[in-house]
Amino acid sequence: MTALCMNSGRRRLGLGLTTLALGVVLSGCAPLLVGGAAVTSAVVITDRRTTGAQVEDQGIELRAASRLRDEVGSRVRVNVTSYNRRALLTGEVGNERDKALVAEIVGRVDNVTEVINELAIVNSPSLRERAADTVITGRIRASIIDTKDLPVNAFRVVTERNIVYLMGRVTQREADQATQIARTTPGVQRVVRIMEIISEEELGRLQFPPAENNTTK
Repeated sequence: MTALCMNSGRRRLGLGLTTLALGVVLSGCAPLLVGGAAVTSAVVITDRRTTGAQVEDQGIELRAASRLRDEVGSRVRVNVTSYNRRALLTGEVGNERDKALVAEIVGRVDNVTEVINELAIVNSPSLRERAADTVITGRIRASIIDTKDLPVNAFRVVTERNIVYLMGRVTQREADQATQIARTTPGVQRVVRIMEIISEEELGRLQFPPAENNTTK
């Protein structure tokens, strides 16, 4: 009975994530998107990056967005997602020149160690297409939540034009599980793995105590 309640709760949480994400897209998006949202204390505790790396990743996303707005304005639609100082660029630009320019701008941002340029040279997607990408991301995250021993906060999931990008510090086992989930999710055309593979031993050293034990008194 307890297991059933937990699974039902997880499904409701996953559905909620999908609904919330879809609502954000349907409410309207600016031409330039930032991949990172505010990091809550719970996410900080369970994230496998160091706290410093999490803060730096958020800083990279914000600084990159600001510089892109200043230098290329609204003629591009770029999503910058930083994980462990590796900046993934997704979205659309009008030509090869802008694609290279965006990568150059982001590469100059402090603390960026690598730029992964997945920008497409196509017209910007319709609202319906962007909503479909958001639904795919929500479904994948919900499926990860429903999978035993596969922590959702170990992954960043980005979807653009039905292509799913998986980022994170994970073991080979976890990477393969998440990849299989993404590949079998309806609507996914391709899965790109941008994951840092760690050993099971290293994972054991990264295990975190329960959140209540980290509360400052």
